[in-house]
Amino acid sequence: MLAPFIDTPQGKKQGKLIYYTPLFIAEKEKNEKIIIHGGTLFDYYYMIDRNWKGKQRIRFILNQYILGLIELGDSYSEKEAEKISLEGTSYILNDRTAEKLGFQKQRINLLQKIILFYNYVQILLANSIAKGKLSFPAIGRVSTFTAPLSAIKANKAYLKKLAKKLED
Repeated sequence: MLAPFIDTPQGKKQGKLIYYTPLFIAEKEKNEKIIIHGGTLFDYYYMIDRNWKGKQRIRFILNQYILGLIELGDSYSEKEAEKISLEGTSYILNDRTAEKLGFQKQRINLLQKIILFYNYVQILLANSIAKGKLSFPAIGRVSTFTAPLSAIKANKAYLKKLAKKLED
């Protein structure tokens, strides 16, 4: 429960976490891999308009993720991007949307499941804010996705088009 208030700001301060948009965070690249995250509960609370309906909130979150992917891709050269892979775990993205963004579904490992269960209350609150009502996330349906950063860069035009569509 304290991560949004202690761990995330410390990670940002130390350069271990980078906010590419207010709801899209990436860990510093390590061993040619970047772990990506949605915003924290704190970010969701302050960035999502309470007057929006659930669908508007989800569109805003997805838009922030997409804009974050674009910014992340822009921060690396083509040559650097060829060597780097992205990995993220999501309860908001479905398989079809993730594939359109350039990601492939991977099996979620035991450690990731343990972390999800450990953070269930935080995920429950973030999911409820995202949907605009009490909403229990189905942890069993959470997916891990990976993509080469070069695929995200190559997909930039589509991502921009999709981000624009989500803003309308």
